[in-house]
Amino acid sequence: MYKNNILIYAHRGASGYEIENTMSAFDKAMKLGANGIEIDLQLTRDNVLVVFHDLNLSRLAGLNKLISDCTFDELSKVKIGKRFIRKFTNHHIPSFNNVVVWANEHQIPLNVELKESVLTNTDILIDELQRLSLPKGSHFSSFHEDLMRIVKMQRPDIETAFIVTKKFNWEQLKTMSYIDTIHAHKRFYKPSYLNYVKEANKKMRFYSIIGSETFLVNPDPSVIGWITDYPDRVLKIQKEKRDSKK
Repeated sequence: MYKNNILIYAHRGASGYEIENTMSAFDKAMKLGANGIEIDLQLTRDNVLVVFHDLNLSRLAGLNKLISDCTFDELSKVKIGKRFIRKFTNHHIPSFNNVVVWANEHQIPLNVELKESVLTNTDILIDELQRLSLPKGSHFSSFHEDLMRIVKMQRPDIETAFIVTKKFNWEQLKTMSYIDTIHAHKRFYKPSYLNYVKEANKKMRFYSIIGSETFLVNPDPSVIGWITDYPDRVLKIQKEKRDSKK
């Protein structure tokens, strides 16, 4: 039976159409029908949580500087975008607080990926968690188990999603009580990995989805979300499948 309740998360917003992790990308994702937004969280030198993927500003700002070496005031003046045209645009790095306000206004869930710079001062994360209010369905994800432990300890009501790599020992999944969900690259969409997840009584979301994957049509029951740069493409497939069942 086809599952039509699998949620679509826009990866760094609708990053296939707009500059990633910008308010424009988030607005575009909502207009395209995304059910949620995936964002990346970094920590600045003055301990402000900002939404940016890379550790370094080079790719998107043309500056050879680490996010963790900059203050938020410095970052707020930086324009980001594609090379040669960024100086003509007005895209800036948003603070986590601003994105949370936007998400709550629109009641759109966030998939908040905690990057490694957050490890440098976990007290900031703890303080944030203690006062944080997010739309229903929001969750935190990370490649770093220690960060997931902190989230679950501070906020057991918030879903935690561990992002696996090829080095991950799937046998240990049953013992990871601080993890609710597994996030994985689509290459892990295989019966063996799906079975590990089901045996551990957990769920899965897959990323790097582009809309042409055959498993989108009849996904495994353990799948609860797709993470994609192109939410409209995945939504189109879901709609076509629903319409074919009428």
